[in-house]
Amino acid sequence: MFPLPTSVFITRGVGVHKYPLTAFEYALRDADIEQQNLVSVSSILPPRCKLIAREDGVRALSPGEITFCVMARAETNEPGRRIAASIGLARPKDLSLYGYVSEHHGFGMTESEAGEYAEDLAATMLASTLGIEFDPNAGWNERKRVYEMSDLIVDSMSVTAAAEGASNGDWTCTVAAAVFRFDALLGEE
Repeated sequence: MFPLPTSVFITRGVGVHKYPLTAFEYALRDADIEQQNLVSVSSILPPRCKLIAREDGVRALSPGEITFCVMARAETNEPGRRIAASIGLARPKDLSLYGYVSEHHGFGMTESEAGEYAEDLAATMLASTLGIEFDPNAGWNERKRVYEMSDLIVDSMSVTAAAEGASNGDWTCTVAAAVFRFDALLGEE
């Protein structure tokens, strides 16, 4: 059995270049995760997985390390086209339960719209798992109040990289990621 991640950090980045792969590399550099061998995983935040600061998480990374993450990525070479990549995170109050990480990548949304959407996705998935009753047609702010009043969800948040396509037609790439760490394996606390 593979060990459970003990911590997670969220990060984001934007890159621009005439080649799409290089724009992606620049976005990863901006997010400080370009030296990793990134493996995308799905949306579960393991029980007792501690949220740490980006700086602390990046400092613990080693070049070439196999690094698990939930990643959102959007790219365009259309001048002025809005793109966004967002990660939403929702954690239960009971640390023995799992939480959710959502990824959203899309076009036409502002940074705040994409972030709210990703946070809403994660919180709604967690709320439905915890049995919190809510009106799925209600607005995000109303549902968020219901989640907070339930006393079952400790918090939800998001991080978003948003940009407009470069005016000269170069590729623009946005990435957002929740990066998992196995601190116990590294002898860290």
